[in-house]
Amino acid sequence: MVQSSSELLPGTLFLLILRTLASGPLHGYAIAKRIKESSKDLLSVEEGSLYPALNRMLVKGWLAAEWGVSETNRKARFYKLTPKGRKELARANSEFDRMIHGIQLVLRNA
Repeated sequence: MVQSSSELLPGTLFLLILRTLASGPLHGYAIAKRIKESSKDLLSVEEGSLYPALNRMLVKGWLAAEWGVSETNRKARFYKLTPKGRKELARANSEFDRMIHGIQLVLRNA
């Protein structure tokens, strides 16, 4: 079963995007593709969720963007992490680990 971005836990999409961009700048389609490939097709980020999330992340200062040319020779906006985005990635990753741990405790002990 493929989990779409509308079914992800709150804040998870930001975390997935930040982690995906940690290895370098990518355009939107490449971000969605990398998330899908990295999750072995278990996660799918739809355009209707991806681009609003990217815009919110730009406003928060977590990402910077510039126009460039994609591997298919098309004009594309490339996103990259800012120092503030790297800090948010570390914070969000830690918070996600805590949440998963809490869920596991409930599943084992409830």
